[in-house]
Amino acid sequence: MRLLERLGQTPAFPLEQTCCGQLHLNSGYPDEATLLARRFVSTFADSDVVVSPSASCVGMVREQYPHLAERSDDAAFAHDVAELVPRVLELTELLVDRLGVEDVGARFQHRVAYHPTCHSLRGLRLGDRPYRLLRAVQGLELVELRDAEECCGFGGTFAVKNAQVSGAMLADKIRCLGEARAEVCAAVDNSCLLHIGGGLERAAAGVRTMHLAEILAAEASP
Repeated sequence: MRLLERLGQTPAFPLEQTCCGQLHLNSGYPDEATLLARRFVSTFADSDVVVSPSASCVGMVREQYPHLAERSDDAAFAHDVAELVPRVLELTELLVDRLGVEDVGARFQHRVAYHPTCHSLRGLRLGDRPYRLLRAVQGLELVELRDAEECCGFGGTFAVKNAQVSGAMLADKIRCLGEARAEVCAAVDNSCLLHIGGGLERAAAGVRTMHLAEILAAEASP
């Protein structure tokens, strides 16, 4: 909110909003996911733009809501979904594509490694948008992360159902962060940051995780 207001926007936060339903759908509960999709569409129906700091949630709305609407056999719901989906943007899409901004006036004097999450990289295809925003932050040193495009191993319930595989993937990611001598690991999905952050804490790696929005909202070195 601070970042958007700094850029001259007037963001609103509808208190009626809830989960987008991705967790339910991925766990095999499409009916429950559809109820949440209906709530999302109703809540944001009058919004010019809906921005989310979560690539996975934006991916859910864009990719899965049309399928849920088709499955519901509700023409009115399908129409409302089709109307809303093009207006749902991930944060870096809003900043770079819609507002035409890369330098948001942030200052953050730390060595930062960026982890491109699976939904942002392969789903939304954000490309270099996050990198461009980070490179424009005053004082920030963007360090290269080896095997950056490899999954961190979270994958929602994958981390629970396939804990050993997930743990091995996480160990690889933490090893690469150590090699990069990063102070901060940034990403655009809190779920991945939660997973990576837990691994970093258990390894006493001395690296913290931060969402890209937190870095872009920083006006002075913490």
